[in-house]
Amino acid sequence: MSRVVYTALLRLFAPVIWLWMRVRAGRYVVDWQILRMSRFGIYQAVASKSRTVGPVWIHAVSLGETRAAQPLIQALLDEGLPVLLTHTTPTGRAEGGRLFGTAMASGQLRQTWLPYDFPGSVRRFLKHYVPRCGILIEREVWPNLIHEAHRAGVPMALVSARLSDQGFRRSRWARRALHGAYGALHLVLAQTEADADRLRQLGALEPHVMGNLKFDIALPSNQMDAGRQWKQSLVRPTIAVASTRDGEEEMFATAILNADQSVPARVLHMLIPRHPQRFGNVATILQQHGLTFVRRSAGAEMLLPEMPVLLGDTLGEMAFYYAAADVAIIGGGFAPLGGQNLIEACAAGTPVIVGPHMHNFVQATQDAIAAGAAIQVKDAAQALHTSYDLLRDAHRLGTMREAALAWTAAHTGATARILQALRPLLRHSTERPEVPRCRL
Repeated sequence: MSRVVYTALLRLFAPVIWLWMRVRAGRYVVDWQILRMSRFGIYQAVASKSRTVGPVWIHAVSLGETRAAQPLIQALLDEGLPVLLTHTTPTGRAEGGRLFGTAMASGQLRQTWLPYDFPGSVRRFLKHYVPRCGILIEREVWPNLIHEAHRAGVPMALVSARLSDQGFRRSRWARRALHGAYGALHLVLAQTEADADRLRQLGALEPHVMGNLKFDIALPSNQMDAGRQWKQSLVRPTIAVASTRDGEEEMFATAILNADQSVPARVLHMLIPRHPQRFGNVATILQQHGLTFVRRSAGAEMLLPEMPVLLGDTLGEMAFYYAAADVAIIGGGFAPLGGQNLIEACAAGTPVIVGPHMHNFVQATQDAIAAGAAIQVKDAAQALHTSYDLLRDAHRLGTMREAALAWTAAHTGATARILQALRPLLRHSTERPEVPRCRL
């Protein structure tokens, strides 16, 4: 499918996409600002007429990509560079505001929505902000976005790039349009050799393996200390069931109810949904299963010794939960959703259990298992039973903690490598680095 056909189809189905976004926003009571003018590249302020190269533009589509980009964005800010941070989802936008509030207050970092992938919308966006370069996090490659950036002389990089086998197969319907987009990227910096190979098949020119930015995320020391102190005050074994997604809380609520008499005494299950807009729905699921629980937002003093569940309904406290946990079960992989990031839990020194559907994190999962930091199981019930077994085996639990810390420490450094590769794109000059010739 050519880019022209892709654009025609996008225009045709845009109302359906917006309706889906509206239904999703209504279900979770969040504001996607679906028809906001900035989504179409229309802004109240006058576009810049200066020929000076503008900010470093980074696109982090949602929550996970925004967290992954944190060390790179912070490195750019530390060098005094202006940053434009774009998102597609409200969760990504909220997390960006939380992580970089100080830089936003000073004006060094600005946030806006990424415009829809219509040619005119993207052109207006580029004309308004005049970015010196664009940096896409992990896998956000849009044909018109890349085409218009290429025409405007804005070099584009895809960093910490990943592409699963499933994602590669799904891309076949748009292979021609994507081949031109990947071929127009100035830099492609992949997480693994397997990612680089798949990206090469999609048209990327000379992708380089630079590693995964997620290994460089620094967990807040104040949260880690608070989590450990809270754990000591509990005097209870704890399991973090973290980053669960739609359908998985039902699985774990049922598994907790059906657990046999071998459950360690007074074990606390900390259930932490991936998306904040689902906190209320998850509370309803726990009530329907007859599980007594308290919300983290209600305060630690509300947690009674006999309560089996703590609902983690606070934002930006994942390090607290991991530090307070003896074992972490990572969601997203117990339903066929591709899995969620297991690296943060390992970086906290917490042994990890994952489900069978980890196709978005294949290499990290395999490496963590090989290092002795993680265990993969078939379903939620087995995940809980494996956790209970670990809670009874202090030696194995300690060995896995050491393995988790060693594994994450061995894979740090992606930020420095990526930053060095980006140097030619970051220079503050009206000169543009040569963009490779390609077929668009």
